Amino acid sequence: MKGLLLLSGGIDSPVAGYLMRKKNVELIAVHFSLEPFTDNSPEKKSIELAKKIGIKKLYVIKQGDAHSEIVEKCEHKYYYIIGRRLMWRIAEKIAEKEKCDFLVTGENLGQVGSQTLDNMAVTDNSVKIKILRPILCNDKSETINIAKQIGTYELSSGPEMCCVLGPKHPATKSTIEIIKRQEENLDIKRLINQSLEDGKVIDL
Repeated sequence: MKGLLLLSGGIDSPVAGYLMRKKNVELIAVHFSLEPFTDNSPEKKSIELAKKIGIKKLYVIKQGDAHSEIVEKCEHKYYYIIGRRLMWRIAEKIAEKEKCDFLVTGENLGQVGSQTLDNMAVTDNSVKIKILRPILCNDKSETINIAKQIGTYELSSGPEMCCVLGPKHPATKSTIEIIKRQEENLDIKRLINQSLEDGKVIDL
């Protein structure tokens, strides 16, 4: 089995990747950067985290401009859902190229606005590939303890850069119909293709 891990610089996704590696799953990773709205420190953290959990190939996809377009053209409260749907679609394209069987995420049920059950269902609807969530029902303390055990906790410490363009009050409920209407304001195909063209691959 082979999976594509969506790897941020935070605590959760490296732990999710580690748990999959324990199951002898081959993993590559993709990191979505919000440059130029952030610096490249999340990318640097992701490189070190990928090495720590035994990942040999990392895609880095710049999403700052695409996510800025989401802010400009869509209702801000749906930013995280629409942004995730875009990232999932890009990840699916990479997974197809790399012959991966599924995506792996560090999502944790109800932890933030985009990770409610309703919103996860809407996000999943954007792709056909399977999505595995190894820490879906963990308490945060469980995930932190694993991160400390495997040596990723210190690397992952610091502010979450993924929130830099996000709303103060994200939508905790959405429907596929609402989000698809929002996405009509965007040229999704162009955003996907541009992101893949501008991406880079790092061999670790």
